[in-house]
Amino acid sequence: MVVRFRILYGYRRWIRRALFGTKERAPHAPSRSTISLILFTVPTLFIASFVQLLPILLITLGGYIVARIYTVDVHSLIKIVADFFMPLLIFHALYYSDLQGNLILSIAGVTTLVVLLNTISGYAYARATGIDARSFMPATIFMNSGFLGIPLMRLWGGIAAMNIVVIFDQIQTIYIFTLGILIITGGLHAKSVKTMLRSPILWAIAAGAFVRIFSIPVSTPILTTCEFGGNAAPPLAAFALGVSLRNTKLHIDRHVIAGIILRMAGGLLFGYIGSVIFGLSGISRTVVVVSSALPAAVFTSVLPLRYGVESTYASSIVVLSTLISAITIPLTFMIAG
Repeated sequence: MVVRFRILYGYRRWIRRALFGTKERAPHAPSRSTISLILFTVPTLFIASFVQLLPILLITLGGYIVARIYTVDVHSLIKIVADFFMPLLIFHALYYSDLQGNLILSIAGVTTLVVLLNTISGYAYARATGIDARSFMPATIFMNSGFLGIPLMRLWGGIAAMNIVVIFDQIQTIYIFTLGILIITGGLHAKSVKTMLRSPILWAIAAGAFVRIFSIPVSTPILTTCEFGGNAAPPLAAFALGVSLRNTKLHIDRHVIAGIILRMAGGLLFGYIGSVIFGLSGISRTVVVVSSALPAAVFTSVLPLRYGVESTYASSIVVLSTLISAITIPLTFMIAG
């Protein structure tokens, strides 16, 4: 599936050469056969992208349906996935990772730039329209690179792509517990720092990177256990996403629509700019650009409530951006690829 997916993406360069040549734009209009080729290939690329996304959509839908039938404690489910299964997945992935230090720094740089530009654009809109920035901004800044991005990249590019999005996601997580809380509460509290430092995911990254950098051997039973448990993390993350959408209230107005545009179109633009500035190419560029344009993180609708702030905007942006991601994610893969 992955090989076929990449082969289809290779048609983009071929179409560009057919239309414009290798160096210059053709002085005449494309031929009828070339136009027919484009009309055939573009839907094919979109379908290939959608097929890659379909397992996540179906499992997410399954979580939503199950939550309507049974009483599911979404907060406990998210903690189980994030604090137990995800750390196993991350440690195992980093132990076998071939990511170089320069690439990790570049990913961290792009993530920081994307968060910064998202913050500026979200604040500018909230200030211009007079809406509550505490409820609006987090959903435009932070994307669902964990519960959606990790299983998505695992399906698309295997372990190599997943390792990249793991780094992207954890850099963003640091900003969620610092910048995110700063925006919502107007100040950074010691409790938020303690919460971040108690995160098993953060320690899994530190442990995985440590044993990888210093080539410390880990026993086979431990690695097998991490692999066995970690393989459950991506589908459980998608399932938890569906469960969380069950209890999210939907409210649509021009501010919600603007928030979705800022989150997804703005994220796409900022991710592309960042990948150019930091010199990313190939699979790393695709992962970063697509991840930057993912729908709003589920946690952005939970965090305001934790600090007594109404999350009407955030909840609606999360739900609607997640629904339309079935269309936008294949498109961003086409653009980024």
